[in-house]
Amino acid sequence: MASAAEGDMEAELTRGLQWGFQDLSLNKLATSLGASEQALRLIISIFLGYPLALFYRRYLFYKDSYLIHLFHTFTGLSIAYYNFGTQLYHSLLCIVLQFLILRLMGRTITAVLTTFCVQMGYLLAGYYNTATGTYDIKWTMPHCVLTLKLIGLAIDYYDGGKDQKSLTSEQQIYAIRGVPSLLEVAGFSYFYGAFLVGPQFSMNHYMKLVRGELTDVPGKIPNSTIPALRRLALGLVYLVGYTLLSPHITEDYLLSDDYEEGVCILTGLGFNDFDEYGAAKWDACANMKVWLFETNPRFTGTIASFNINTNAWVSRYFFKRLKFLGNKVLSQGLSLLFLALWHGLHSGYLVCFQMEFLIVIVERQAASLIRDSPVLSRLASITVLQPVYYLVQQTIHWLFMGYSMTAFCLFTWDKWMKVYKSIYFLGHVFFLSLLFILPYVRKVMVPRKEKLKKME
Repeated sequence: MASAAEGDMEAELTRGLQWGFQDLSLNKLATSLGASEQALRLIISIFLGYPLALFYRRYLFYKDSYLIHLFHTFTGLSIAYYNFGTQLYHSLLCIVLQFLILRLMGRTITAVLTTFCVQMGYLLAGYYNTATGTYDIKWTMPHCVLTLKLIGLAIDYYDGGKDQKSLTSEQQIYAIRGVPSLLEVAGFSYFYGAFLVGPQFSMNHYMKLVRGELTDVPGKIPNSTIPALRRLALGLVYLVGYTLLSPHITEDYLLSDDYEEGVCILTGLGFNDFDEYGAAKWDACANMKVWLFETNPRFTGTIASFNINTNAWVSRYFFKRLKFLGNKVLSQGLSLLFLALWHGLHSGYLVCFQMEFLIVIVERQAASLIRDSPVLSRLASITVLQPVYYLVQQTIHWLFMGYSMTAFCLFTWDKWMKVYKSIYFLGHVFFLSLLFILPYVRKVMVPRKEKLKKME
């Protein structure tokens, strides 16, 4: 009888422990937070970057480069497996393919074009096979970051074979003169501080980190702990604030760049030389200028302050490379089309970036009109009216920024079309009207001599 009672107690205890472990499972925890398990895995992985960065600082800074590459590769692969399981083979395959392209095709335009077609083709095929009507955290999320890295790597390697004098000053900074090994390419690709959600950085910048050059104190570990913690604190402020103001923690905010930026700063990757006062700058990996984003009343200001490294990548490797077209507007339009496809195959992305293209053109027209018109420039310079101008600008700015982002967030045609129909395509009508009206207003408001001066 005693043994039977003990058996019942053991069974009850086992069931209790099993229930306890279930309660402690990631899925239960994620549900209690109003997020998905994948989102929770993502945020855990991002926070893991901080202890990994501390380990790197303590034990690997100024150590042999192969050890650092191995550390970055192993930790990156581990994070990939934790989040996506065996689907990590997608990134591994593309990295090996890229290495083979560089070695077999060399510093040729064929290698660049092959890289672009292979890497973008693989990413778009991934989008096609995994797309749903909602935002899902799956292997394509870090793969879009990897795609830009590998395309940039091929272009920099190609530039490295050119005569130094034929390159622009920017291209000279990023051109790769040596021949990267497979381990170097893997370490660059899997660096734990940027593998999941970015930010973007070049192979040359990564190699400076490996060589211990990214420090404000030559020969010593960088004094980047406080700047890194500040960036982390900023991300936490936004997360807590959003959580308090929203009944749910959405997966969108869990992709915030502030956490990853803090890891990059802590390792030293964020070091960006010194300012005019001799203070170290830690913004090399900054993907957002928070104050500018929150206060600037212009659409171009928002674009310039958000997703900075991705925008810089597109400018450096895509927009400026289209100079041969001889048309800046066309180059900008194609760059935005590339960005839309890079985000995914949903029609909402195309509509969002089409609106950005339209809004930026109109905003530049309006700014040029105010600058060149004596009457409008005098009105714009009246100090007492500045708060009114700012309020009007900011209202238009955030109203139509939200309008544009509606399609981006809703993804599919049936969803964003329903919303836009309900408000009679207000944003499209407003900016298309201005696009055609402003040139006529300019003819009236800008004196002929100003026009002639501009033409000269």
